Amino acid sequence: MDYKFTSRSVEDTMELAENIESEKFPGMVICLDGDLGSGKTVFVKGFAKSLGMNENITSPTFNIVKEYDSGELPLNHIDAYRIDDADQTIGFDDYFSSNAVTIVEWSELIKDKLPDERLDIKFKVINEDTRVLILKPYGQKYEDVVNYVI
Repeated sequence: MDYKFTSRSVEDTMELAENIESEKFPGMVICLDGDLGSGKTVFVKGFAKSLGMNENITSPTFNIVKEYDSGELPLNHIDAYRIDDADQTIGFDDYFSSNAVTIVEWSELIKDKLPDERLDIKFKVINEDTRVLILKPYGQKYEDVVNYVI
C-alpha cells in the first residue's frame, strides 16, 4: 500500500524524516527517488539531525557513500546517481546487512541490488515549495513505521 505525505516546506520534509527516525531500527533501509532538487538530501539532513549528528550532511554524489557514526546509530548515505552498472566494488550487501541505517538516493538506479524489505519514498515536485512524497513500505517493520508517522 502506498501512503501520501504533502510537504509544503523544507521544514515539513525534515519533520517527516525526524518522525521516521523516531521509529528507526538497526539495519533500516530507506530508498529515496525524485528529480534533482526535490528534497532527497533535505530528508537525509533531517534524519541525521534527529540521530544527533552534527556533521554537515551533503549528497555523496562523487564519493558515492558517506558513513557517519556520531549519532545514536551509524548512518550510511549512498548516492547511486553516478554508479556504473559494471561497478561491483561498492558492497551494497554489506551496507544493507549492517546495523546502521542506510539511506539511498537515486535508488531506482540500483533497484536489483536493494533488499526486499525497505521503505521507498518517491519525491514529486508540485511547485517551488510543495512536494508530494509517496511512501511505499516493503515488509511489516516498514509498514509499522509508516502507519506510526503518517
